[in-house]
Amino acid sequence: MCNDYRLLIDIASIVEDFADLKIKIKMPEGTPNVGAREDVKITDMGPIVRSVEGERETGELVSRRWSWPGQNGRPVYNFRSEGRTFASHRCLILADGFYEFTDPADPKQKRLDKWLFTMKDHDWFCIAGIWRADAAGEAFTMLTMDAGPDISPYHHRQIIPLQRDQWADWLDPAVPAKQVLQWLPTGSLPVTQVHGAPPAQASLL
Repeated sequence: MCNDYRLLIDIASIVEDFADLKIKIKMPEGTPNVGAREDVKITDMGPIVRSVEGERETGELVSRRWSWPGQNGRPVYNFRSEGRTFASHRCLILADGFYEFTDPADPKQKRLDKWLFTMKDHDWFCIAGIWRADAAGEAFTMLTMDAGPDISPYHHRQIIPLQRDQWADWLDPAVPAKQVLQWLPTGSLPVTQVHGAPPAQASLL
C-alpha cells in the first residue's frame, strides 16, 4: 500500500491548473511553503485542497500532516473507502507520482523493489483523501480500494488517483463517493522501477 509519494510541481503551476478547470482556490493560511520532493513520507507535511462547505468548485489549499494517530498509536495513512459515503472532510492530495514496493526480484538483494506510478497525460494529479482534526492537529489520509489492473501486479490494494475531470466532483460532498472512487482505464498509470527502499510499518483502516 502507498506509504510514499512524490511532488515536484510548484504551487503556482498547481493553482493555475485548478483555475483552468474553473475551480477557485482559496489560501486561508497563505501560500504553502512546499519544496519539490522525490519522497513525501508518512507524518511529513504535504499540500492538500479541501472542500469548502456550501461552495461548489471551490477548495482551500493548505499544508497538513500525512496520517493521524490510530487507536494502536500507529499512523493511519491509508483508509478503506468501501461502504463509506464521505459526506464531509473530503480533500485532494497533490502528487505527480506515488510508489509501491514489492519483494526483490533478486533474492540476494535486501532492499525491496520500488516502483513509481505516474498518470498518463497528466504532469501531476490528485489522490482522493479525507482530513480530520484531533488532539494532534489536522491531518489527511489517502483513500484505498481493491487494486485495479494497473496496480494489481504490485499490490492487492491501491490508493485512488483522480483525473482532472474528477477533482471538482470529489470536492463536492453532494456527489456520491462511489461515483468518483473508481478504477482508471487500463494503462492510465505507467510504472517504472526506481531505487528500492524498505517501507515503513504502519496501520491501515
